[in-house]
Amino acid sequence: MSTDPIHRELDRLAEGTAAQVIAWRRHLHQHPELSNREAGTALLIADHLRSLGLDEVRTGIAGHGVVGVLRGGAPGGRVMALRADTDALPVEDLCGEEFASRAVDADYPGGPFPVSHACGHDCHTAMLMGAATVLAGVRERLPGTVLFVFQPAEEGPPVTERGGALAMLDDGACADPVPTMTFGMHVTPYPKGYVGYRVGNQYGASTLVRIVVTGRQTHGSTPWQGVDPMPAVGAILTGIGQLYRQVSAFDPITVSIGHIEDVGRFNIVGQTVTLWGTVRCAVESDMAEVKGRLATLAEHSAAAYNASATVEFLQPVPPVHNSAAWVAAGLPTLRRVVGEERTVETGATLGYDDVSEFIARFGGLYVMLGVQDASLDAAGHPVPVPGGRGLVTNHNPHFYADDDTLVTGVRLHAHMAYDHLTGSVTG
Repeated sequence: MSTDPIHRELDRLAEGTAAQVIAWRRHLHQHPELSNREAGTALLIADHLRSLGLDEVRTGIAGHGVVGVLRGGAPGGRVMALRADTDALPVEDLCGEEFASRAVDADYPGGPFPVSHACGHDCHTAMLMGAATVLAGVRERLPGTVLFVFQPAEEGPPVTERGGALAMLDDGACADPVPTMTFGMHVTPYPKGYVGYRVGNQYGASTLVRIVVTGRQTHGSTPWQGVDPMPAVGAILTGIGQLYRQVSAFDPITVSIGHIEDVGRFNIVGQTVTLWGTVRCAVESDMAEVKGRLATLAEHSAAAYNASATVEFLQPVPPVHNSAAWVAAGLPTLRRVVGEERTVETGATLGYDDVSEFIARFGGLYVMLGVQDASLDAAGHPVPVPGGRGLVTNHNPHFYADDDTLVTGVRLHAHMAYDHLTGSVTG
């Protein structure tokens, strides 16, 4: 139980933002924007931060990134960076809510695409906007500075563009002042109001892979006069399913091909086929080995069919690593906000989040916030609550998040920021 009266004040102010946070979240959900296209989202964020009278509101960082700077009125030199991601996904919205997205981006590379916040970034953005309101309300008692970092393109920009966390850092988003801690959270299919944490890699290492298999175009009636890239593609896809056996079974890896582009026709043997996918490693040191084996597989499989293959690895993202020291420091705050029984250790995941760039550079903590109709079974695994909406993973068209849980995220941001500035959470 906290003895600092400001913690109760933070909770009171957070409750006062609840309705507005829900309204922001629903607006963002209805108006999603893909990576590097978050112009309307950035405008909404910047307008709100300016309305709070922050010391600075910086816009146009790495595209549509926004950073708000709140300098506290009490003595102190620590700097907390609170981070939220703002972009949506090229996924149809089947969440079933009245505020479901009907947006379509007809101009996005590879599109047109339906667009939705199937990963919950609308929640992240709204919760951090609420936290800015709360902390601005106690600015005279803050012994340090808070950066509100709204990051675009977390899902990865088009491959011909730059964007995301590393681009924000390269553009000086956190250069003045430099954070002494980063904190953030991701909504997840877990019991509502529960916080999940993990010592070590909360998320895995990731890279995008592009494999271009090249043959020689010919008419479909005379395949012997050309080189068909399709059999080589089939061999590569089959071989990928065996890559996991070539690294330690105790370090999970996965290679998934999510999109295939062919430039042929039903009666044309095309010249090229392009495979787009992702490589994930629970242990970052395995990434070089997996990349090398994947490249060898693609090149040699193509050669076996007299074709060729080029393999490119793009947009690498390091794992989100929570050190034992930062977890130990942050646990009392997490438990104060949600209760000890709702603060639970989670397993590893091969998901990725480029918040890792902030955590690796400045230290800090990244946790999971449960937002679905679930409970934990005896083994600590989430299971659906009878009569509820079920468990739906992020990136699924049916993904949903409970509005009433958003205020918990606001409180987590506010409490963690204050506790770091006062020195009770340091790594």
